[in-house]
Amino acid sequence: MLVKPKKLQYGDRVATVSPSWGGAGDREIRWRYEQGVKRLEEVFGLNVVPMPNSLKGTEFTYKNPKARAEDLMMAFKDKNIKGIFANIGGGDSIRLLPYIDFTVIRDNPKIFMGYSDVTVSHLFCHKAGLSSFYGPAVLTDFAENIEMDPYTVEMVKRTLFSGKVIGEIQPATQWTSEFLEWFESNQDKRRTMQHNSGYELLQGTGVVQGRLIGGCMDVLEFAKGTDLWPESKYWDDSILFFETSEDQPKPDFITYWLRNYAAQGILHQINGMVFGKPIHEKYYTEYKNEILNVMKEYNLENLPIFYNLNFGHTEPKFILPYGAKAEINCEKVSFSILESGVE
Repeated sequence: MLVKPKKLQYGDRVATVSPSWGGAGDREIRWRYEQGVKRLEEVFGLNVVPMPNSLKGTEFTYKNPKARAEDLMMAFKDKNIKGIFANIGGGDSIRLLPYIDFTVIRDNPKIFMGYSDVTVSHLFCHKAGLSSFYGPAVLTDFAENIEMDPYTVEMVKRTLFSGKVIGEIQPATQWTSEFLEWFESNQDKRRTMQHNSGYELLQGTGVVQGRLIGGCMDVLEFAKGTDLWPESKYWDDSILFFETSEDQPKPDFITYWLRNYAAQGILHQINGMVFGKPIHEKYYTEYKNEILNVMKEYNLENLPIFYNLNFGHTEPKFILPYGAKAEINCEKVSFSILESGVE
């Protein structure tokens, strides 16, 4: 069992970190960071503190993985900080591994949230025994042009600010992956929203439950074979959540990666899987076909699998707390989180 952090409250002090890409500190998009911070303050009533190295820009951040790790450690150690929000993902946070003190995380449980390459930082938390949150980032969701999406706002409040059971997660009615360049001149432009078709049942029957584990498929590849890879017991009777990055991996890779999970025995240990909406819905059908084909190869055609959920590289998004018990209901095609994310 992973330890749940304490819930956030109005007036709490939270840290922002750049464990991966350092763009939040680049002069041309600094406005975007400041807009995200403004939302954290005005929409959620939080007091935001950037960690010392988090806004030093792309070049410094890339060259100094140790400094990025120090920011994380400092944020966890600081008793006045109640939550930690990643500015954005990237591609190389696996380089922080030699500098992480897992005891610091274990002894100072608190909310940590982000997605994409932040998957690696979630694995830091996981190894330390802390439940963290696969969800919105400062530069993307919190800094959304004009206003945050109400769906995301509701999910942040339900998941991080309440000790109640999170409950059923309804599909978003609309979605977007459109990228408007992060020019300050674009900040008053809304992205184009599209109708969301809801969750899709790929296979399976009945109702299954399990504890959540997963992340960005591309990034999880960096962790395989390292000390970060979760022990076998964490895959037992779990619900695996997967999504793909903005790199839009070719469908073949879905097959290669899933075959590896099968070869490790993981696909035979789990109770079900949920997949996030692919960015731009590119390869939407092709990914489905690859998933179903691997299930046939390994005689797993009865494993419940949902597709097209609103998490990961899509907006708006809900939040997945690692280790929380979730439910896939194939009859109702509904997805629920059966406990609170926080204490």
